[in-house]
Amino acid sequence: MTPLAEKEKTFVDYLKTTVFILLGNALLAFLVAAFIIPHDIIMGGTTGIAIVLSKFVPIETATLVLIQNVILLIMGLIVLGKKFFFTTVASSILYPVFLGLFQRIPGIDSFTDDTLLASLFGGVLMGLALGLVMRVGSSTGGMDVLNLMMHKWFHVPVSILVWITDLIVVGGQALFLKPEKLLHGIVVLVLETLVLDQVMIFGKAQTQLYIVSDKFEEIRDKLLNEMNVGVTMSHIETGYLSKQQKGVLCVISSRKLYDTTELIHSIDPNAFITITKIKEVRGKGFTEKREQLTKNTE
Repeated sequence: MTPLAEKEKTFVDYLKTTVFILLGNALLAFLVAAFIIPHDIIMGGTTGIAIVLSKFVPIETATLVLIQNVILLIMGLIVLGKKFFFTTVASSILYPVFLGLFQRIPGIDSFTDDTLLASLFGGVLMGLALGLVMRVGSSTGGMDVLNLMMHKWFHVPVSILVWITDLIVVGGQALFLKPEKLLHGIVVLVLETLVLDQVMIFGKAQTQLYIVSDKFEEIRDKLLNEMNVGVTMSHIETGYLSKQQKGVLCVISSRKLYDTTELIHSIDPNAFITITKIKEVRGKGFTEKREQLTKNTE
């Protein structure tokens, strides 16, 4: 890759990161202002703490979130270092700023009077918002900082710490709200998790095929030349006849699955094929430009 191409790639990556962080935080702030706060839906993180505190102190939720994020950010700088600070500072400040702006929009809390509908939209949009931010390797800040610090101090898995802190925050809100609100909060958390997972793998998921056939050479050539997919060969031994041959491994986009399997069966109707959905693929032909190589016949 030429220096100019590297600079262009760096600029595009930087622009993508900036746009995703801005969109993710703006969307998160919007859904909290439009669906979560108006319906008193239970939520984890610093937003959940701020919702509880706002019932006792005359300070806006957005301001309380900002105060918590700044305190945690400073603690993160001391405990986790400068690199973590600079990758987290954007979301820690952008989210409460956006939240404060959205809360000032007239009628933003009037989208629906149905709390269940608000929970459904809130959960889906929250998963999308967090997915946009995390997809570019950034963090939403807030309680994530506290969880990472406790992980460093006590060596407890971060996933367990996330559950513990969310349980404490959600439990604190449950003390002041009806049990029905807790159920709505669970709906939000479940939908958030499902959508977040899909956003993180969107456009990256591929399909892996492993083919066992006596006509492996012909299948390999057809996949390389007609389907234009990369192929890896592996030495195998069949179970029943103990016959030495080769297996064909390839990874394709899902839209090519039908054409690829039809091609294989046109060569060998008895070909044994396993099909596996994989979440992400990296390397030439997928995340890097495929190179045309010439076989060495010497």
